[in-house]
Amino acid sequence: MLKVIQAQENKEEALKKAEAASIKLKDMKFHKASEIVSEGISETTNYMNFPSEHWTRLRTNNPLERIMKEIRRRTRVIGSFPDENSAFMLVTARLRYIAHAKWGNKKVS
Repeated sequence: MLKVIQAQENKEEALKKAEAASIKLKDMKFHKASEIVSEGISETTNYMNFPSEHWTRLRTNNPLERIMKEIRRRTRVIGSFPDENSAFMLVTARLRYIAHAKWGNKKVS
């Protein structure tokens, strides 16, 4: 039901589907779920304010999760750091490498 809302081609259609889903949930006596859908739909469709080409990157946090996973992997190999500055330098170096390797060569259109 919620995937259908997010699969719409524009925000107006998504809001209409959300309203229909909310009514359907109320009819099924899921009043709290209906309330959550009604109140939270505007937050989950904010990415639809941007051009549709950007939606996939805006609605997911997978790139951020991937970066955090890489940082955790690197810090676990070290184990313990002598001080905060050492950990900070490792994380900063990794982020700079990722930024240069993945974002440095891309052109903004």
